[in-house]
Amino acid sequence: MPRYRLTLEYDGGPYQGFQFQDGVPTVQGALETAIRGFSGESPRVHAAGRTDTGVHATEQVVHFDLERDFSPDVVRDALNAHLVEERVSVLDAAQAPPGWHARFSATGRRYLYRILDRRAPPALDRGRVWWVRKPLDAGLMAEAAQTLIGTHDFTTFRDAACQSRSPVKTLDLLTVERVGPEVHLRLAARSFLHRQVRSIAGTLAEVGAGRWAPQRVAEALAAADRKACGPVAPPQGLYLDGVSYGEIGNSAAAPAAAAR
Repeated sequence: MPRYRLTLEYDGGPYQGFQFQDGVPTVQGALETAIRGFSGESPRVHAAGRTDTGVHATEQVVHFDLERDFSPDVVRDALNAHLVEERVSVLDAAQAPPGWHARFSATGRRYLYRILDRRAPPALDRGRVWWVRKPLDAGLMAEAAQTLIGTHDFTTFRDAACQSRSPVKTLDLLTVERVGPEVHLRLAARSFLHRQVRSIAGTLAEVGAGRWAPQRVAEALAAADRKACGPVAPPQGLYLDGVSYGEIGNSAAAPAAAAR
């Protein structure tokens, strides 16, 4: 039974998250419908990460098993034909080795958070950035972000509904930089707590707006108390930006392309 590995991009706006739910549109539901449409089979799709409602992906990785053996190019093109009315695109398809798993084989995940800080609202990127009217100081945000890098108890930045066994995570990368009219946050870790990235983004935005001093972020982290967190940033600025299967920083697309 061949196992297929896909790299996806999607606009999370129309979907109630990645994970399948009865009666509402989800990325997993759209993808499983497309698989059934081209193959006649109904496999369960497994993802590297379950994005929330409204969250996007530039490089999500999933896998599923089929009884029939198709070439990866056929799988990619057939799925895209069935997804033409959806906001989901299959960038790459490959056959995965035995035992490989999109979630459990992953060694790292990367996220991008985009903040548009200008007076005028977005037109072309509406629903794809967090729009704030007041200019943010990206330098102060970057200074405050340094205290979050490394292994910490991230209880302060953990959603109350998080199901992770431990609040301790290792944040390998957290950068803040000005990119034209936007402030971009990039984060990398083996795994993240529920809404950890949005909690960090919202908190650092308080620093950028001048409402928090940079050292208050370190104090919030040390408190290990959800009440010490700043406002949680909205989902539309968040992107799952890559999944690693090897050293953190290696793109998921590279081994997939090599397997074609």
